[in-house]
Amino acid sequence: MAVPKRRTSKMKKRLRRSGQRWRIAKLKTCPECDSAVRSHTACPSCGYYRDRQVLTIDTF
Repeated sequence: MAVPKRRTSKMKKRLRRSGQRWRIAKLKTCPECDSAVRSHTACPSCGYYRDRQVLTIDTF
């Protein structure tokens, strides 16, 4: 089994991990109410997910 000859420096490690940084969430529009919603989540304003009502939203 291969064993590293030298320790990986902090700079090399950080350069390698720079592609794993936090990115802003991509938003899509809800087909029912046209509000901005994150992908793969139910709409918080109307409660629809994939053209079905999955949450009961109480409006005051």
